[in-house]
Amino acid sequence: MRCDACEEIFCKDHITYANHKCMSSYKKYVEMNACCSTLLVPVCPLCNTPIPIKRGEMPDIKVGEHIDRDCQSDPAQNKRKIFTNKCSKGGCKQKEMIRVTCDQCHINYCLKHRHPLDHDCKPEDKPVSKSG
Repeated sequence: MRCDACEEIFCKDHITYANHKCMSSYKKYVEMNACCSTLLVPVCPLCNTPIPIKRGEMPDIKVGEHIDRDCQSDPAQNKRKIFTNKCSKGGCKQKEMIRVTCDQCHINYCLKHRHPLDHDCKPEDKPVSKSG
């Protein structure tokens, strides 16, 4: 039988997306029958989990949000772990791959707020110059 997502040919035991690890399964929807109407539920391409959506929502956006927040696959979890250095500037939600510490107040900021004038810097009582 031919897979309707990747167009490859499989036996009856391997025709399901999960059994042949179909890389094109995200293109298709799992049909579910609920209260006499058919709902379309997109499937995560990384973990093959159905992603519930409300009528009128864009499936691609919901799948992207799932991958960014909830997906349990290795690639998605590794992506989330890289950006762990959150900016300390009030209201900024930017995260960086590496720590960007201000030389004067020694607090972590994003690249946009790393300079003392950009984050209302309050220097510690240590000398500004490293030479004394």
